[in-house]
Amino acid sequence: MVTHFCLGVVVLAVLATAVADPDIKVVCAKDSVRVTWRVAPQFVPYAARFFLGNCMPSTWKVLPTGEGEASFNYKFFDCRFTKQLKGKHIIYQNQLSFRPQSKPKPAIFTYPIQCVQKLAEEKVPQFLNPGSGVSEGHSKLVFHMELLNEQLTGVSKTNVIPLGSFMPIWAAVEQKSHQPLVLLMDECVAASTPELHPGSQVYPIVGNNGCLLESKRGSSLFLPRYHSSAIILYLQSFKFGMGGEVYIHCNLIVWDGDYLDQHRKACHVKDGRWELLDDPMRHSLCNCCETSCNPRTKRAADWESLSSHFNSMLGPIIIVDQPDSLANASLLDTGAAQSKKGVDLS
Repeated sequence: MVTHFCLGVVVLAVLATAVADPDIKVVCAKDSVRVTWRVAPQFVPYAARFFLGNCMPSTWKVLPTGEGEASFNYKFFDCRFTKQLKGKHIIYQNQLSFRPQSKPKPAIFTYPIQCVQKLAEEKVPQFLNPGSGVSEGHSKLVFHMELLNEQLTGVSKTNVIPLGSFMPIWAAVEQKSHQPLVLLMDECVAASTPELHPGSQVYPIVGNNGCLLESKRGSSLFLPRYHSSAIILYLQSFKFGMGGEVYIHCNLIVWDGDYLDQHRKACHVKDGRWELLDDPMRHSLCNCCETSCNPRTKRAADWESLSSHFNSMLGPIIIVDQPDSLANASLLDTGAAQSKKGVDLS
């Protein structure tokens, strides 16, 4: 048995050395990727042990030279690709791996795959574009928060919401730096007044530094971003304040960078578990949503000086129990629930 074990270790060592200089070609398309991986003859018997994420080769062929060629042709929603949005670019990431032994044995070789795409300007509705610009020093930032229509194509023309339907709440910060800004909802509550006071009765929506608490009670979630400096909370309406005026108060956080931790995150519950909006593979950052995300690390404290906070209010919103009530409910003259916009003076 010891002889077989030693022989296996030697074989793995030889394979690891042989695969260390890979012949890999990557072609990124609009919504897919094509990867060609050519390997030496000794790897041909291991054709089923080459992977892109969790996907096996789409095709495998033995070349006249005796070499093997694995081809992977997959969409970005296959093979456990991760998607990150940085500025106006979408980054799809995955890795190739050679795993001669089945799990839990680790892969003896991995190779990163990355495709970067620029968001098409026409895909971003004009009203959703927070603008762009270049400024020096610590410029003032203008924040926005609006209630969108059901189609997400513009600002809502009504502030009357039937119970159980969705309220798309859009927040954005105007781009005032050459570096992409990242916007998050640190905390959001519903209240019956446009001003919050120590004794105000509130209904928690987002808390614990970016945890969408309402996603545990219903179907609320954060929608995929179209830009890192904006976020859309797809909030399912609730019974709090039903029939009366409801105001949504949010503490927005923005900073110049892409560092995420337990204090800088957007988490929601999907498929029964907490998931990080900007990188589902790093869902462990959301584990504290079930307890407390308060303890601060030194790194988090260092980033504090680079962030800005802004309190924004949206309302009034009227949640009604029956759609028939829509006929008797008032519409705002401007056609949307109003938001308090402002300039962060910090």
